[in-house]
Amino acid sequence: MTKRHGQLFDDMFSLEALHAAYLLARKRKRKKSATARFERDLGANLQALHAELHAGSYAPRPYKTFEVFEPKRRLIYAPHFRDVVVQHAIYKVIYPIFDATFCRESYGCRVGLGTHKAADRAQKFLRAASAGSYLLQLDVRKFFYSIDRDILMGLWARKIKDVRVLKLLSMFGNYPEPSGIPIGNLLSQLAALVYLNPMDHFIKRDLGVKHYVRYVDDFLVFDLAKEQAHAMRHTIEDWLKDKLHLELSKWIVQPVKSGLNFIGFRTWRKTRFVRKHTMYKFSRNLRASNVPSVVSALGHARHTATWRHFVRRIRTERPDLISSLPFSTRLSFQGATYATV
Repeated sequence: MTKRHGQLFDDMFSLEALHAAYLLARKRKRKKSATARFERDLGANLQALHAELHAGSYAPRPYKTFEVFEPKRRLIYAPHFRDVVVQHAIYKVIYPIFDATFCRESYGCRVGLGTHKAADRAQKFLRAASAGSYLLQLDVRKFFYSIDRDILMGLWARKIKDVRVLKLLSMFGNYPEPSGIPIGNLLSQLAALVYLNPMDHFIKRDLGVKHYVRYVDDFLVFDLAKEQAHAMRHTIEDWLKDKLHLELSKWIVQPVKSGLNFIGFRTWRKTRFVRKHTMYKFSRNLRASNVPSVVSALGHARHTATWRHFVRRIRTERPDLISSLPFSTRLSFQGATYATV
């Protein structure tokens, strides 16, 4: 039997826990006006949140919405700061409960993991794949917009039996369309992990796949015969439609020797580069003296063959910017560059 956790609400929303959640919520947001307004009367705001939550009268305030266009066009729902505090309080308690159930090959939005480790794992499996074998790459169509909230609530309830916590999770999963959850919530990131976790276990256990990597809704299976890859694509596609009401947006079957395009990197067995679009943006931001974006591009290119190219461009074209870079980045410019993979 799956262990279900109860009696979470009171510990989750003590005044001490809410203050700790506030400290997490304000990280890298101290200069924002919403944070400043909340801090201006911090004690009263935390007391009000505590009272509303325990009285059962709490409800999230309306989101602010805006569009982003990188890496693709998306509508972002920005929660009110007080609701970010509540989400952090929930997340801190339930993340460890669910993380213990996740497949080790799921890398998106998990503590201690991320794009670079997912890329490292994918390259390791490329190198380990048999000569002449194929890889299968799959992507879920409009993943966040397609999540079935009833299925999601069932997955939350498998591990949580505290009704008050489940009610809050339902509130933060609310969305103006028949399906989907809002992109922008901290809890939506965890919901995405929870929702596709059954698929991970189906692929690893039922299909017996050894070499598998997933980052949010983009996932890879390695070391397959060509016919096996196509058959597995149909099997996974049918399972997703039947169990999670999801569809694939694209799929690729190609030889492992051709490498792969995954989570912002072009990867082969012997080397790795950032995508061409990232290189174009780096050049544009370098010319515009956009230091934060240049630093972000350098961080993305670390441990890829593109790193040396970026460093050389800065040294030759914009040496005046080097003094504006963070100390750790400037230090890496001295002597040898990062080792490439």
